[in-house]
Amino acid sequence: MNRFSLLSLAVVLSGLSLCSHLIADDTPATREEKLAKYLSSTQFIGKFTVDGKDAEPKTEAYTIKSCEKLPSADLYRFVARIKYGNVDQEVPMDLKILWSGNTPVITLDSLWIPGMGTFDARVMIDGGRYAGTWQHGEHGGHMFGKIAPLAAEDQDTSPSPEPAP
Repeated sequence: MNRFSLLSLAVVLSGLSLCSHLIADDTPATREEKLAKYLSSTQFIGKFTVDGKDAEPKTEAYTIKSCEKLPSADLYRFVARIKYGNVDQEVPMDLKILWSGNTPVITLDSLWIPGMGTFDARVMIDGGRYAGTWQHGEHGGHMFGKIAPLAAEDQDTSPSPEPAP
C-alpha cells in the first residue's frame, strides 16, 4: 500500500471512530440518547458563506450548553448561546433531528429565534464535523466546521444570578 492509501485509510477510520458511538447496533432510543450526550457541552466552530457574495467565508461559533431528547419523535431540546452582532443570548430551542441512515441532520423549519428572526437550516453531523445549508429570509448559504467539546471554564452549570431589584 502506498503512503497516500495508508493516509486515506487512517483519515477514514479516524472519522468513523469519532462517530462510531452513534452507528453501532443500538436501538433508536439508545442512539438518540448517545447523540444528545455527544452534542451537550460542545461548540460548533467554523465558517459560513452567503449566496451571491464573492467573499471569503465568515467565522461562526455556536455554543451548545445542553441537548436532551424529548418524548416527541425526532425532537430534541437544545440550549444554545448565540452571539451575532449585538445579540448575545442563551436560547432554548426544540429542534428536529432526522436521520439519514446513521447520520444525524439537525433540521430547522421556519424557526423564529428571539432578536434574530426566522431561519431554516439542514446541518449534517459526521466524524466530529458539521456541514449544511441555512436560509434567513432572502439570504442563505452554506455552513461548515468542527464540533469541539467546551472548555471546562465555559461549562458553567450554576444558575444565573438574579438581577438586582
